[in-house]
Amino acid sequence: MTNENGAKRTVRGALVKVLLHRRAERGMTLEPHASRCVREGEVHELVTTDHAETAPGARIDRVGFLGFAELHNAGVIDRGDEVWIGERLVGTVHGFDACHFPNHYNILIAVPVPVSGGDLALSPEQPVTFAPAS
Repeated sequence: MTNENGAKRTVRGALVKVLLHRRAERGMTLEPHASRCVREGEVHELVTTDHAETAPGARIDRVGFLGFAELHNAGVIDRGDEVWIGERLVGTVHGFDACHFPNHYNILIAVPVPVSGGDLALSPEQPVTFAPAS
């Protein structure tokens, strides 16, 4: 089996809006794609979840909303990438929900317990980084 994943650049951005809520019955749908190309200037929503399923179409209900991030450079975000906000490792990319696309993706972040932007005391302009897992 050939591994298609080579080196890639880190995708960087900044929070533009903090969200404070959580939901237990959100009903997001996991996209079949394990990666998404993103463009400079796009704004995407950051959503935490404790769901472990990665099958295409899996229902994602338990979520915490961190906020929206503007991307400062184009790149590829892959399932498993580390998501950093400031100096804090928040979790890893679990996948994508496209219910609001083409306006934005919901970038799902795997965490032990869903948390919101308020839980993490987030604020606008904090740096956001999607980095290959170390």
